[in-house]
Amino acid sequence: MAIPVIDFSKVNGTGEERAKTMAQIANGCEEWGFFQLMNHGIPEELLEKVKKVCSEYFKLEREEIFNNSTVANTLNALAEKNSGEKLENVDWEDVITLLDDNEWPSKTSGFKETMTEYRAELKKLAEKVMEVMDENLSLPKGYIKKAFNDGEGHSAFFGTKVSHYPPCPHPELVNGLRAHTDAGGVILLFQDDVVGGLQILKDGQWIDVQPMKNTIVINTGDQIEVLSNGRYKSTWHRVLASPDGNRRSIASFYNPSLKATIAPAPGLVEKDGEEIDQTYPKFLFGDYMSIYAKQKFLPKEPRFQAVRAL
Repeated sequence: MAIPVIDFSKVNGTGEERAKTMAQIANGCEEWGFFQLMNHGIPEELLEKVKKVCSEYFKLEREEIFNNSTVANTLNALAEKNSGEKLENVDWEDVITLLDDNEWPSKTSGFKETMTEYRAELKKLAEKVMEVMDENLSLPKGYIKKAFNDGEGHSAFFGTKVSHYPPCPHPELVNGLRAHTDAGGVILLFQDDVVGGLQILKDGQWIDVQPMKNTIVINTGDQIEVLSNGRYKSTWHRVLASPDGNRRSIASFYNPSLKATIAPAPGLVEKDGEEIDQTYPKFLFGDYMSIYAKQKFLPKEPRFQAVRAL
């Protein structure tokens, strides 16, 4: 079983071909929560540059720091004890987050220029994907974007996590990244096309998200689940630590503004004039994030119950 791979260029077409592609994306959102896009419009040349600068950045600015980090030292000490005990509550991951207004790595040639261009392209792709979701959910065009931006304006959060999962000497004792669902909206992942490790939970089974060259993996976060009144689900996923290869993972998050009010779209809690069950509360995204920060690796349903309803 493999997650759906969809030719995104066909949403620009017409007729039957477009309808089929829209249906594939709807299925990806409803049944999987994860799907891969090919022909997504991000130039191949730019993606190759992103791979290059991120790999160089890790070698030059992070590798040594990671090898001497608390997680690396603790894991080695635990392995020497040979007690069978696992390293809990940490991840075998090196990560930085790029925002428009925070400090970026400065020693790696071309990193800032390349990643700035990449983030601009990814943000446009995120908004196109959200428009497809609007259409599939029979919502007005731009509904999800507007909800995330708290009405008009550009207050939505757009962050990019540059992660590496270096070769792990004891992968049986630690997680690459513990299982969780994503708190926010639409996540766009440019993952390593050689080294695997990302898995999603589908029908009680962990399934590999197969590495493919220059595709963008889309997954839906908790807020898309709420806006769609549960039609689209956020999916549990994890990364396995591996003894071989340094897995690169560049995830961009298009999330609501912390001030945005999130609730099921009115059109999805009413059908033919009759109310459908509204499973999710109406809340401020900032309030949800306060709970998520403490409960990221726990079941998501209690988070929806715990958030203060408006």
